[in-house]
Amino acid sequence: MNKASNFAITKYSLCVSTVFSSVSWFRSYLTVKQLPTLLSMKKFFAGLFLLGCIGTSIKAQISPPGLGDANNAFWGAFGVKRQLDSLGKKQALSYVAIGRKSSPDDHNLFSKQAIIVLNHEVYHSFAPHQQYSYALSYRRQPQYESTAPYDQENTEQEFRIYGRYAYTFDLGRKWKLKSTIRQEFRKFFDADFHKVEEDFQLRTRIKSQLTYNLSPKNNQKLALSAEALFSISHLNEPDSEWSSFGYREMRISAYYMFTIPNSPFTVDIGYMDDLIRDSRSIHHGGVHYLAADLVWNIPYKKNK
Repeated sequence: MNKASNFAITKYSLCVSTVFSSVSWFRSYLTVKQLPTLLSMKKFFAGLFLLGCIGTSIKAQISPPGLGDANNAFWGAFGVKRQLDSLGKKQALSYVAIGRKSSPDDHNLFSKQAIIVLNHEVYHSFAPHQQYSYALSYRRQPQYESTAPYDQENTEQEFRIYGRYAYTFDLGRKWKLKSTIRQEFRKFFDADFHKVEEDFQLRTRIKSQLTYNLSPKNNQKLALSAEALFSISHLNEPDSEWSSFGYREMRISAYYMFTIPNSPFTVDIGYMDDLIRDSRSIHHGGVHYLAADLVWNIPYKKNK
């Protein structure tokens, strides 16, 4: 048996093991009432990972953040991506974004201001198929009362740093599977930089994204992804203590991506379903996002 066959068998075994381990783990966190959601998630994960098992650099959209419990939400971003070297191995992406969301009793995704984000991330493709990045982020998020008329109660500020590692599998000419692990440190303040109930949080995010090159014309692509989020928090109130580490939410996304002809701009339009553990919205299929971002791509220019 040749090396290619050995690699293929190993890859199939790893993927099948991952599917069954993931399904079993998530089953322990869901209640009987959430069984239909579990079954649909089983099918989704099995499909996603098995597609990856059938067989680098994937253009990634600016993913929406979690905007809390709601029915619907909107996320829009404008970014500037710069090539930092002549080989295209180093890039920087800076963006500003806003989020809107509905009230708990309506479906108007533009109803309430949800978040403002400033983000700067640097990427380095340091080896074939492998990439790491690091980032700084500032977020300002209004907090609303839990009862009608859902008026704004206060404002929370967040400062975030994170690092990310990604490995990309080439699955033939048109398919790519990118697996990512991201570790975050999140620090929270109120509008006047005073302490809030949650002091800071350590959060781990694990994501798989399958991308299909739809057409070379305008660099059109389709992407399907699933991301699981786990966290542990240090609390200021009611006592200074740590919460338990555990699974918090699942984000499932589908995106269409293309380049505007004769321009340096790329556009990403997508949908995300945010399944928040123990939330009201998870019993209605999660929080449904409409997302769009515009990125200005600036090529590398050698200093004279």
